[in-house]
Amino acid sequence: MFDNGWGLSLIVFLPLVGAGVVMAIPKANEELQKMTALAFAGVTFVLSVLLAFAFDYGAADTYQFGADLNWITAINSRYIIGVDGISLPLVVLSTFITVLAIVYSWEHWPEPHNPKAFLVLILVLATGMTGTFVALDLILFFVFFEVVLLPMYFMIGIWGDRNEITIPVFKRTTEMRLYAAIKFFLFTLFGSAFMLLGFLALYFTSGDFNGGVNTFSIEVLSEIGRAGLWGGTFSFWVFAAMFLGFAVKVPMFPLHTWLPDAHTAAPTVGSVLLAAILLKLGTYAFVRISLPILPDEARNWAWFIGVLAVIGIIYASLACLAQTDMKRLIAFSSVGHMGFVMLGIATLTDIGINAAIIGMVAHGVITGLLFFLAGSMSHRYHTREMARLGGNQKLMPVMGGILGFTAMASLGLPGLAGFWGEFMSLLAAFNPLEGLSQGLFRTLMVIGAVGTVLAAGYLLWMLQKVNFGEPSEEWAGHEFHDVDQWEMAAWAPLVVAILAIGVFPRIVFGATNDAVVQLVAKAFGG
Repeated sequence: MFDNGWGLSLIVFLPLVGAGVVMAIPKANEELQKMTALAFAGVTFVLSVLLAFAFDYGAADTYQFGADLNWITAINSRYIIGVDGISLPLVVLSTFITVLAIVYSWEHWPEPHNPKAFLVLILVLATGMTGTFVALDLILFFVFFEVVLLPMYFMIGIWGDRNEITIPVFKRTTEMRLYAAIKFFLFTLFGSAFMLLGFLALYFTSGDFNGGVNTFSIEVLSEIGRAGLWGGTFSFWVFAAMFLGFAVKVPMFPLHTWLPDAHTAAPTVGSVLLAAILLKLGTYAFVRISLPILPDEARNWAWFIGVLAVIGIIYASLACLAQTDMKRLIAFSSVGHMGFVMLGIATLTDIGINAAIIGMVAHGVITGLLFFLAGSMSHRYHTREMARLGGNQKLMPVMGGILGFTAMASLGLPGLAGFWGEFMSLLAAFNPLEGLSQGLFRTLMVIGAVGTVLAAGYLLWMLQKVNFGEPSEEWAGHEFHDVDQWEMAAWAPLVVAILAIGVFPRIVFGATNDAVVQLVAKAFGG
């Protein structure tokens, strides 16, 4: 079923069909809405697993199960999709997290209570996320890349944190959810405008090297880039435009400021989807578009990207140590973890890019679980202030144990999923691509290693504040129920994934390695 592209198209668009079906169900019939959404998401996940089994890992460097159809003939934009070893793990991750988000939501709905609208947004997000990972036409990529913007905006703006904050610049008070939603929307839209300009510049010049035919095809544009036909000021500004668009989405320092606010304000499931999948759209775009299409500029920008990545690692770690809100701490930790991903990409080596991809997957399962835990604890305690959450291990031992396990995975403990991305990024920085400043990257490696120590510090500090000690007198007489069946159903697969990837990283590397080696060889001659 995958050979003609229909199977891959089903994985992308089945959630969108599910959203339409859920919309048609009467608002009062919540049970049917939930079952329908779970069924569509579940079938999509099963299809992605079948895709992984049908995938030819001996040819992971080629696009498989693709389709190439007419779409917008006026501008020669085509419906081109396909999956290779780089995109396959992210497709499976996307469908996996979507299912778990719906399972968790089954009995954990944010206010205002409207499961129908919330489920529709999750399913629309699923189509945008998965579509981005399989699109091989720049306009198609842009459409999927932007599809995720509105659902997440509404998730934050409608179901987000209603506490009031004061905005110093405007000297006015507003609800956190409204401020965070607008900030998320404007930052992302700002980056996307520059990204689109970069895409259009590539399109209008591609005809000069493609027999007079302008194209948005990523494969054709990559061939032009590998031939070194773009250069000079043009390629610099195109790379700069795409860098802004992708870096905002990662987010890289100093374009990260929307992320802590968005995570703090978002409902639990919104935070999970944002951390686990949406942040990967930017890093994936660097690997899929920037490196192969403009390899010479990638070399020129590598030192700058590496420096910003390491600044982000250290800055985020120090910011975490200053936090009192558990969810905001986890949000800042994402900035640091994505810094390691970008450091791996900046080395332009097969080890570094492999590290980046397994780092994306590991961050998805680990930080997704951390946000699930933070949301459930907030639901019970009605606060996220770590100073008030002490003694959680005694009040809810199962939840406390899962939190301790996930924190250890997040700090990069060997044997758990978080270790491989951080370790290999630092390893790649020791020997970056030939021609890059070895001294600079080795300095970045040392600074990044300090960041791992700081990460251990803030995560252990969080555990001490939240899990250890005696419960506050504030909770005397309160009865807290530990992990319920829906939470366990959503969290147990993530715990298994963290262990499995940590012990057997070939789950990811088996797909990525050949594709990454070929990407580096073709783009950089490595």
